[in-house]
Order: sequence, then structure tokens, then C-alpha cells
Amino acid sequence: MARKKVQLNYTGKDLEHYEALMEVYYQVTGKMRQRKDEVLDRSNAEKRGVTTHMADVSSDNASHELGLRQLSEDGDVLALVEDALERLAHGEYGKCQDCGEMISEARLKVRPYAVFCVKCKSKREQMES
Repeated sequence: MARKKVQLNYTGKDLEHYEALMEVYYQVTGKMRQRKDEVLDRSNAEKRGVTTHMADVSSDNASHELGLRQLSEDGDVLALVEDALERLAHGEYGKCQDCGEMISEARLKVRPYAVFCVKCKSKREQMES
């Protein structure tokens, strides 16, 4: 399915939000490129049989798993950023997806891809614990 082209003529707060989201996007994609290279280097070293001591192999495996987990988490953040950009393009950015109230500017400054206001996020965290 083709994505609908959206005209990006942001001004004021929308432009600030767009720039904040893009900054996060570029930071995360940069980290992902670096982590990907590190994970691939570890994989290649294992295939070549560089480490042969069991303790080294175990340590390498743990590092490899951590790198993969971090890549997965980065991918999750990218998906949130892309969703936030989509909401921004359609005038829905900054609305809490639980209660429909506007998310505070302070929260959006810290986490521009936030989908819940502080109150609803706290409720969700309490229910999870």
C-alpha cells in the first residue's frame, strides 16, 4: 500500500515538534548503524572462531544478545517517532491516546514521540506492576 504524500509546511510549534522528532530520528538511526556494525563484527568473529575459551564465548554471547536487544529497542523508538510524525502531519500530534487530552509541552520536550500524558502513563505503569 502506497503512503499518502503529505505537504510539510510546518510553522510555530508544529515546526518545533517536527524538528524535535527528526532530531530523535537521526540520533536513533545513527546509534542503530553503529550497533549494527558492532553486532555484525561480533558475529563474524564467532564464525571465524576467534574466541575459543568458554568464558570468552559466554561473554561474547551476552554482549551479542545485548546488542541485538538494544537494536530492537531502537527500532521500537523509531516506530514511535514515525507514528508521531504521522500524527503531526494529520493534526493529531500531542493528544494522549488514552484520555484524548493534550500532552504537556514539558513531556513532549523530553519525549517528543510520547503517546500518553503523564497521568495516563502513570496509570499504565501502576497496572503493569
